[in-house]
Amino acid sequence: MKLDVPKRRLTTDAALGLGVFAASFTLFAARFLVPRPIAMSNNGDGGRVLCGAGITWRGLPEPFIHLAYSAPPGAAPCRPTYLLTQSWLADLAVRLAGVVGFPATLSLVVLGLLSSLIAAAAVAAIVLGLPYSRRARLAVAAGLLLVVADSAFFGYFAAVLGEGAAFLGLLLIAGGLLLTAREGRWSYAGMAVTLAGGVLAVNAKVQTLTILPILVVAILLVRPGTLRGARRWAAAVLVVCALGVATLAAQQSVEPAVAPDGTLAELPGDDSREINMFNTIFLNIVDGRHDTRADLADLGLPPSFAQYAGNGWWHPHPARIDPRYPAYRDRMDRANVIAYFASHPGRTLEVLNRAATDQLTARPDYLGSFDRSAGFAPHAQEYRVPVVSWLTGLIAPLGLFALVPLWLLVLAGAWSRRRAALGVVLAFLLVVSVSQFGMAALGDGIEGVKHQSVALFTLLLALVLAVPVRRERVRAV
Repeated sequence: MKLDVPKRRLTTDAALGLGVFAASFTLFAARFLVPRPIAMSNNGDGGRVLCGAGITWRGLPEPFIHLAYSAPPGAAPCRPTYLLTQSWLADLAVRLAGVVGFPATLSLVVLGLLSSLIAAAAVAAIVLGLPYSRRARLAVAAGLLLVVADSAFFGYFAAVLGEGAAFLGLLLIAGGLLLTAREGRWSYAGMAVTLAGGVLAVNAKVQTLTILPILVVAILLVRPGTLRGARRWAAAVLVVCALGVATLAAQQSVEPAVAPDGTLAELPGDDSREINMFNTIFLNIVDGRHDTRADLADLGLPPSFAQYAGNGWWHPHPARIDPRYPAYRDRMDRANVIAYFASHPGRTLEVLNRAATDQLTARPDYLGSFDRSAGFAPHAQEYRVPVVSWLTGLIAPLGLFALVPLWLLVLAGAWSRRRAALGVVLAFLLVVSVSQFGMAALGDGIEGVKHQSVALFTLLLALVLAVPVRRERVRAV
């Protein structure tokens, strides 16, 4: 009889996983389609995702979503210069639409259902990997559903924006790492899920490339099932190498972009690095609310640039149109910005505190949820599942005084399970969240709420997984 226990447990867990997957997908599909499909409108960058899916699209920020995107007649084919893995999902959605008779058309309905399918599978993987009783695992599943389906995040799944792929990838990574620590076939399935999620999340945006080294450490720290010695390390190294090769190939698959100074970009994000640093300087530092002349002097910029204080790259009157700007273009670099923040801790804390408020605000007010035919006002947003973002919005004015305690709560959970896979997963999610927070806060002065969404999603995912750590007796896996 004892020999039948592992088989019985395998059958029970498989049934639990299938049940969680089916219930999650059903709920996500209903949440997405009833009473009408929802998404996030194009903020102006959607052409990158569409180009990656084979659809040439030119457009400014839009107050409504398009339920379908088709290439305009006679449009020249394009090749993306900026990789977003949401393009891969969009391309698959285009192919699926073509099967049912809509060639060269991206249907957001198909994209949303596809993303919902992946999200449901990721939730099931996490539930299967948790070392808890069934009751506790189902409680965690309910928490995950509330986070994933929240109105601050769910609309990205059917959008031509990069965040949706990042969310899906992070969910898959969490489930994959947890499954990797289980025995037998679960462990090998976990490695495959971790690899798929890693490729999806790491390449979701240039901002998420920093997830790669953090994920490599996590993969090396999680022990694959019962594997020991050389086999244990060989399995981890194999996953790491596959992740590195896939990421390198993905990043080299795009056209070299042209930076604002006319040079070809050698690394991902080179074409926007000057823009990001420009916005950081003129929106976060030389913002017109502090000692502008002193800040300009510390940055090595002329006093005459004071007239551009608070004017970002796309402002009607930015410093980049000044005749003297070419002589100071080299000051719009990361080293100059880092040096300023390092020597001005008070200003740095001020920027970080504002970014913490942006993160907990959760949702930018300019991304609409509906198509024009729905009859709502421009930029109208849906609030079908507002629980998590409503709670974070309540504490958003506290800034760092609210965000730091949340970090510490996850850290406590990671420390209490530091010898188990769950501790590694919590530590991974915490480091990703904090690093994404810092990059968005100090590396770009615009769209603060949107650019903090990956950090917030990761933090909320970690909090859901951390809550039962001290209360639930760990079961053998």
